[in-house]
Amino acid sequence: MISSRLKLFLSKYNFVANPKNDILSGLTVALALVPEAIAFAFVAHVDPLVGLYAAFFVGFITSVFGGRSGMISGATGAMAVVMVSLVIVHGVEYLFATIILTGLIQISAGLLRLGKFINLVPYPVMLGFVNGLAIVIFLAQLGQFKETSKTDAIVHSEDHLSHNALDVVFSGGWLNQNAMITMMILTVITMGIIIALPRIPRIGKIIPAPLASLIIVTLVVIGFNLDTKSVGDLASLSGGLPPFHFPEVPLNVSTFLIIIPYAFTLAGIGLVESLLTLTLIDEITETKGDPDLECFGQGLANFVCGFFKAMGGCAMIGQSMINMESGGRGRLSGFTASLALLAFVLFLSGLIEMIPLAALTGIMMMVVIGTFAWPSFKLLLKIPREDAIVVILVTVVTVMQDLAVAVLVGVIFSSLVYAWKSSRQIKVSNLEESDQQSQIFTLQGDLFFASISRFKEILNPNRYKTDEVFLDVSQANLFDHSALEALDAQTSKFKEAGKTLNLKNVQPEALKIIEKSKTVYHINVTK
Repeated sequence: MISSRLKLFLSKYNFVANPKNDILSGLTVALALVPEAIAFAFVAHVDPLVGLYAAFFVGFITSVFGGRSGMISGATGAMAVVMVSLVIVHGVEYLFATIILTGLIQISAGLLRLGKFINLVPYPVMLGFVNGLAIVIFLAQLGQFKETSKTDAIVHSEDHLSHNALDVVFSGGWLNQNAMITMMILTVITMGIIIALPRIPRIGKIIPAPLASLIIVTLVVIGFNLDTKSVGDLASLSGGLPPFHFPEVPLNVSTFLIIIPYAFTLAGIGLVESLLTLTLIDEITETKGDPDLECFGQGLANFVCGFFKAMGGCAMIGQSMINMESGGRGRLSGFTASLALLAFVLFLSGLIEMIPLAALTGIMMMVVIGTFAWPSFKLLLKIPREDAIVVILVTVVTVMQDLAVAVLVGVIFSSLVYAWKSSRQIKVSNLEESDQQSQIFTLQGDLFFASISRFKEILNPNRYKTDEVFLDVSQANLFDHSALEALDAQTSKFKEAGKTLNLKNVQPEALKIIEKSKTVYHINVTK
């Protein structure tokens, strides 16, 4: 009886979709998380273990408490670039305190059910986000073809606090010819295995292609004693259990004023990236995640990170795509990935450090190919010009700046375009003429801040001959304070001209707004 209830709970919670696939895909993701966590720790100017511990805690907690099964979270570059100036100026202890506050802000967002606002992000913004992120992931992998990692080449200058994915192209430090050729060949072999293995009957279903490619390419490098970069060249993975640690910062107003701007910025970036990734995974799997629960899960993960010397993080679209492509659909995949990552640090660091970076680069290159929305090239010629501009704008800003800024710019631009188009739809037409003293007109469209100028122009009292004008607003929407101001202003102008303006057939919601403001605005309403 207990067993059947447990199975029912796990099925509803989607902890286990397919145990074998979830576990194997989780192991693949864990291996791919290692160089990312180390690289982002370098970006934030903290010890590599700070990034690895963050990948463990964020991945583990969000896989259990988050709002989306099969989604992978960990330390991310989008948040790391915000941390740089804080760590350089104030030290890593202030970062841990900031992450705690970041978690509390995100938890509050979840409890206040603010996750639903991700639905306000237009599809062109999503398209630009996906394409921009694919380009960023691709550019990040180019860093593996250098003598040092991308972060070493770019971020070890304390004056460089901006984030530009293109920096890796122009910063120099490329591998010598032989090492470059070896790296490229191994990367292509990895990609070839990932493409070919699923087409082989039976074998392709036994083990995820990305994991198989890692094993095969690693054995080739070891067997032929090839001189190529490995995970160990980035940093040592060896470490103990994450220690509980209360941030050593003064508990005063000054500290709070230092960390609160960073906390809100990190919370915003983390939630935007996580919720957009959740939306993308929803579309891929044709299932529905819970945005509010995801906000809570991300917040809880970051809150815990601050007490265990971890840098915090959010959802990772690249690793989430690896998980999807490897067959991971249940929460067990993220659970496995985080535990495997901790096991690497505690027991298997020596073995994991032997994995060639070319194999991990090949996997991420396949993620780039799978992530980029290739049909968008054709769509740009078919969709409205304004939407095409949004797609391109978000893609460019993502590459040149960061994801959160790109999404914000895209949403603002889309909103302005929508406001402008809606403002041109407002019109007043003659409905009927009752007698010589009055006329009835109908108002159509949305009356709000962007349309009041046109509204005042077409509802000028000098254009109407009768002393009394009735305006039927049954087909209009009165949205904001500007609408009330415009109606009040025109009512006054009609009165000055010796005429009367009356509204009739007012919608219930609009009537509530008018009634509430009647002590301030004088708007005539009739039945």
